[in-house]
Amino acid sequence: MPHLLKSLELNGFKSFAQKTILEFPAGITAIVGPNGSGKSNVVDAIRWLLGEREAKNLRGGKVEDLIFAGTPEKPRQSLAQASLRFQNEGNFFPVDWSEISVTRQVSRDGESRYFLNQSEIRLKDLIDFFAKVRLGTKGLIVITQGNSDLFIRANPSERREMIEEMLGLREFQIKKLRAENQLKNTQINLDKVRALIEEILPHLRSLRRQTARWDKRDTLETELKNLENVLFGSEWRYLHQEMIKTDEELSRHKKELTELEISRAKAEKHQKEVEIGEPREREELKKIKLQVSDLLEKQIRLEKDLGRLEAQLEISSSQNLPSSLSNQKLINLIREVRHHLELGLDKNIDEVKNLIQELLKKIDSELALPTGPSPKPNLEVKSQLEKINHDLGAVKKEILALREKEKQLEKSQGEFYQSFKSAVTAVEDSKRKIESWENSNQKIVFNKERLSLRLEELKRQIAQAGRHPKEIQELILGQALELNQGLESHELRELERQIFKIRGDLASIGEVDEALVKEAKETEERYQFLKRELEDAEKAKGNLRELIRDLNEKIKTEFNSALREINREFGNFFKLMFGGGHAKLNLKKADKKIVSESNGEEGKVENGGEAEDDTSEGIEIDLGLPRKRLTSLEVLSGGEKSLVGIAALFALISVSPPPFLVLDEIDAALDERNARRFAELLKSFSKQTQFVLVTHNRASMEVADVLYGVTLNNDGTSKILSLKLDSAS
Repeated sequence: MPHLLKSLELNGFKSFAQKTILEFPAGITAIVGPNGSGKSNVVDAIRWLLGEREAKNLRGGKVEDLIFAGTPEKPRQSLAQASLRFQNEGNFFPVDWSEISVTRQVSRDGESRYFLNQSEIRLKDLIDFFAKVRLGTKGLIVITQGNSDLFIRANPSERREMIEEMLGLREFQIKKLRAENQLKNTQINLDKVRALIEEILPHLRSLRRQTARWDKRDTLETELKNLENVLFGSEWRYLHQEMIKTDEELSRHKKELTELEISRAKAEKHQKEVEIGEPREREELKKIKLQVSDLLEKQIRLEKDLGRLEAQLEISSSQNLPSSLSNQKLINLIREVRHHLELGLDKNIDEVKNLIQELLKKIDSELALPTGPSPKPNLEVKSQLEKINHDLGAVKKEILALREKEKQLEKSQGEFYQSFKSAVTAVEDSKRKIESWENSNQKIVFNKERLSLRLEELKRQIAQAGRHPKEIQELILGQALELNQGLESHELRELERQIFKIRGDLASIGEVDEALVKEAKETEERYQFLKRELEDAEKAKGNLRELIRDLNEKIKTEFNSALREINREFGNFFKLMFGGGHAKLNLKKADKKIVSESNGEEGKVENGGEAEDDTSEGIEIDLGLPRKRLTSLEVLSGGEKSLVGIAALFALISVSPPPFLVLDEIDAALDERNARRFAELLKSFSKQTQFVLVTHNRASMEVADVLYGVTLNNDGTSKILSLKLDSAS
C-alpha cells in the first residue's frame, strides 16, 4: 500500500489550541466525532498546507480566523502553525530527502511564513513544489465539508483545472502561464527598446552632425574670442578710468570738506566770542524798565488821589450849583468825567494835565458857576492837594530821566545784536556749505557705486561667456584697446550683434569637447546595445511562443488521451452508482483562456491570440439517469449530485491515482445502500491511494484502518483519541 502522508501536527490552529499530532498509516484513516468538535479543522489544515490562500475556502472570514480565538477557560493564541510530514523513500518528491516536512505559520497581524524542511520559502515555491507531484488546492485531492458535489457545481473551466491537477498537468499550465506572462513582459520590453531606439536615434544623428562641424566651430570660437576681447576690454577700460576719475574727485572733495570745516569752526568761535562780549547794560536796562514801570504805577496813584481831592473841593462848593441842573444831567456829567479819567491812566503827565483842564472847562460849562467869590475851601484838602502835585512833578521828572537813560542803553544793545546776528549768519552759512558739500559728495559716491555695479555686471557677463574676468583685466594691462563710451555707443552695439550671432551659430553646432565626444561614444554604444537587446528580445519572443505551443500541444495531447480513459471509467462508475444510465465529460470552448494561478503570485492572463486556445476548453458533463429525463444538472437532488461527484472522483483516481485523498463528509448525503458502495470503493482503491476520511457513516468507519475520534475538552479545545481497528478486533 502507498504510504506518502505520514503525519499532521497542529498548534494553535482553529480549535486545536495545544500541540496535536495525527499519524496517518497506509490505507484508510477515518476521523469521527460529534458536530462542532473540530473534525473538519483537520481537513482545513491539510488544504491550508497545500497552498490555499483564501480564508473563505477554509471556512473563515479572514486569515486571523485560523488562529485559536480563545475560550472563557483558555486565552487566545497569537500564532497558528501546522505541519505535514511525507515519506519520500520512493522519491515521489523530486528531492534527495527521505522525509519531507512542510510547515506554515500565520500571526494575528496577517503575516504568513512557509517552510520546507525548516528552510523558509515563498508561497510560489511551495505551489511549484506540489504541482510537480500532482498536489494542490485546485483538484480533488482535498474535498472539504459540504463540497461533495464540487465537481457538479464547478464551471467548465474549473472542472478542467481539477482534472489537470489530478493528471499532473497543472505543472505545465503554470509553466505556460509564466511563459505567457514572460511573453507579455517581453513584448512590453520590445516596445520599450523600440521607443528608446527611436528616442536615441535623433540625438545620435545630431551628435554625428556635430562631430562633422568641428573645424567651423574652431574658427567661430576664435572670432568670438576676439570680439569679446574688444567688447569686454573696452567696457572694462572705460569703467576703470571712470572709477579712477571718481576716486580723484572724491579726494579733491575731501580736501574741500576740510576747508569748510575749518571755516565753520572759525565762525562758531567768533559767535562764542560775540556772546561773551555782550554789554553789561543789558541787566541795567532791565532794571530801568522795572523802575519806569514802578514810577508809572506811582504816577497813576497820585493822579487818582489828585482827582479825588479836587472832587472833594468841587463838592464843597456844590451849594453854588444852579438850581436848574437836574440830577440826571449831573449823573451824566460825572460818568463822562470818570470815563475821561480812565482814559488818562495810560497817558503821560502832560496829556493828563491837558485832560484835567478840558474836564474842568466841561464842568464849568455844565454847572455855569457864578463869577463871584467861591466859598473858602478846606485848608487841609488844599494842603494835601499841593503835596500830591509836588510828588507828581517829582515822579514825572524821574520818569523822564529814566527814559533818557533807557534810550542810550537800547542804542548800545542794538549794536550788540547786530554783531551777534552777523556771527550767527556766518555759522549758518558755513553749515549750509557743508550740507551742500555732503549732497555733492553723495552724488559722487552713488556714481562710484553705479560704476562698481556695472563692473560687477560686466564680470558676470564675462563669466557667462565662459571667460575669466582676470583674463580681460590682464588683456587691458598688456594691450592698448580703443576706449569706447560704454554700451550705448554704436560700435559696441555692433559688436554685441556680431557676438550674439556667433553664439547662436555655436549653439546650433553645440558644444564639441571631450564630454561631447564621450557622450557620442556612449550614445553609439547604447544604440548598439539596444539593437542587440531588440534582437535578443525578438528571439526570446519566438522561443516563448514556441514553448507555449509545445506546452499547449503536450497539455492537449495528454489531457485528451486521459479524458478518453476518464470517460470510460466515469461511465462505469456512474452505472455502478445509479444502476444504469450514462455519463460523459465533453470539451467545450471557453470564452476566455483560464489559466489562473490564484494561489500563486502570478495573475490571470487573458487570451491575446499569442497562443493556441485548445487548452482553454472547459469540461461539460453529459449524463442521463435511468428512468429519469434531465434538462440540467441543477435538477439533480443532493444525493444524486454526490453520487455523480463520487463517480467522477473514482474515475479520475482510476486513471491517475493520487498519492492520497482527503475527503470531508462526502458520503453525508448518501443512503445506506450507496454508502456501502462508497465504502467498498474506498476499500478497493486504498491499495493504490492513501485516504483520510471525515465521516459519520458507519459503513465508512468499518473499512477504516485507523479511527480518530475528535471531542471537545472542558476548556473548549479539540482533543484527539485514536484507535487501530485491527488490534481492537
